Amino acid sequence: MRKVVTALLAASALVTLAGCGGNSDNSGDAGEKVTLKFQSLAFQKTTVAATKKIVADWNATNPNIQVEYVQGSWDSVHDQLVTQFQGGTAPDIIHDESADITGFINQGYLADLSPYLSQATKDAVPQGVWDTVSNDGKVYAAPTLLQSYVVFANTAALKQAGVTAATELTWDDLAANAKKLTTGGKYGIGWGLKSPTATVLNLGMNFDAKFFDGTGRDAKAAIGDAELEVPKRIHEMAYTDKSIDPTSLTQSGADVLPGFYAGKYAMVVGGNYAAQQILAEAPKGFQWEVLPPLKGTSAKQAANPQTLSVPAESKNVKQAAQFIDYFMKADNLAAVGQGDWLIPTTQAARDAILKTTGGKDGWQQTLASGAELTKAPFQSVENYPKWKDQIATPALQEYLANKTDLAALGKKLNDGWGQVNG
Repeated sequence: MRKVVTALLAASALVTLAGCGGNSDNSGDAGEKVTLKFQSLAFQKTTVAATKKIVADWNATNPNIQVEYVQGSWDSVHDQLVTQFQGGTAPDIIHDESADITGFINQGYLADLSPYLSQATKDAVPQGVWDTVSNDGKVYAAPTLLQSYVVFANTAALKQAGVTAATELTWDDLAANAKKLTTGGKYGIGWGLKSPTATVLNLGMNFDAKFFDGTGRDAKAAIGDAELEVPKRIHEMAYTDKSIDPTSLTQSGADVLPGFYAGKYAMVVGGNYAAQQILAEAPKGFQWEVLPPLKGTSAKQAANPQTLSVPAESKNVKQAAQFIDYFMKADNLAAVGQGDWLIPTTQAARDAILKTTGGKDGWQQTLASGAELTKAPFQSVENYPKWKDQIATPALQEYLANKTDLAALGKKLNDGWGQVNG
């Protein structure tokens, strides 16, 4: 979920699919030993360790269904899966994210897991999150971890500026606080928006932004005031209020953190997982906190969960789903969630993290920010990755660099969809 990889899914559909739950070819022989390849995209040391422990614990108690851990990468997973699906070499258990698997679902490459996942797993995840991995009543993946966008703040800087803690944080509050905190050559906010599209579309839901009407290849671009509200507000803070360092808008989320530690920025906005990096890198004595979720007309954000899915052509769908069920157990999800500083999709796993951490180091607000995550329209759009990479990202970069105006941005986002989806 850290990034939506951008290559376009090649349009090579399978003629015969094994996605139907009743297909005995997918069930495997109960007495036959099988080995399942699990391609994990975990990259934080803590998460890799937690994931490997889940695999080891499973293998110790399931001698006939052994799981082989294979290390993958978020940077190349989409292209890799395109090649693997076409060549029939995809891993038995696929780690990805919901925004990226939409095309694979529509092309028929993923198995319907509905008949195989346990009722306990189905009941543990909110329906709004299941919707991100479902199509026509079928479930094509298990959603595991979620990311939200949050505001990290320098506690001492807030106190010095007289900014008091509140139970909610509106966009107007953010702008007002950023102005208060901009003084003496220091900025209220550093915001790493080198790759701005995911942030803009996710936070756009704060203002009921849709960006698309319809699904699949039939979707139409829907770019209006609501869709332009978040970039407009960011632009105003950077160039009218001058409370966002404009240089930071060209940097990655990780790039702005040293300035946060050094007091150059009183606040930074980014994925909640940045808390792990802050905890590891911030100088001793540096006090920081996570503010309440940003709110416009609502505090909704897009739920783009990490996912576990199975190839439709797999002969071991049932066994793979059994491992996925095991992965979804509260203690396991809590372990990978805490390791990755991401939000588990189940309340039981969130409760486990809250109990373990006591809500410290931003966990209380981070877990709370997951309550309003739900499916966004762009997650049902097949060519979204291509539009994101070729159209939205350069258009937003140009606007946030103050090289074009809001009307031009809207036109590029709208017209660009016709270019990539024609």
